[in-house]
Amino acid sequence: MPPVRNIFACRSYLLRLARDRDGVSAVEFAVVLPFMLTLYLGGIELGDGLAIQFRSTLAARTVADLASQYVSIDNAAMSSILGAASTVVTPYSAANMVVTVSEVTTNSHGQATVVWSDSLNGTARTVGSSVTLPTKLQQANITLIFGEVTYPYTPSMGYVITGTISIYESMYFFPRMSTTVTRVNS
Repeated sequence: MPPVRNIFACRSYLLRLARDRDGVSAVEFAVVLPFMLTLYLGGIELGDGLAIQFRSTLAARTVADLASQYVSIDNAAMSSILGAASTVVTPYSAANMVVTVSEVTTNSHGQATVVWSDSLNGTARTVGSSVTLPTKLQQANITLIFGEVTYPYTPSMGYVITGTISIYESMYFFPRMSTTVTRVNS
């Protein structure tokens, strides 16, 4: 009869193990923790990226808007206009952000070329180079102020999103005080 007693003891042990819930929470936590951390950290990185993208759009809008309010822009005014983009992206670093503001004019066929261009932390567009405008702006004989911002976003943690993502935003404004904005002492 000893083997029967061992079967009952084994069965009793298995039933008791099946009813025991002491370690289930720890196992569930260990299974769910990596997923929850990835979701949380990814949410932070995505939120920062979207905030920087929004501020890059605002910076492009700001430089184009400011430049469109002049009749003539000298070096000091241009320096202030380009520097305004750094203020807009605060509290994020503007150290590697490239800001470019240009004036483009279109010919009778709506093809745009650069009249003048200035850049902060980058290379200005070449005078006379062509620019592809959005379809609705391809009108004959118009002048536009073209603001561009390129922001290299590197996630602070790099846990979910890795590497550097280049965020590019652009904005077009018509000159407000005259038909063109003249760039002096450049």
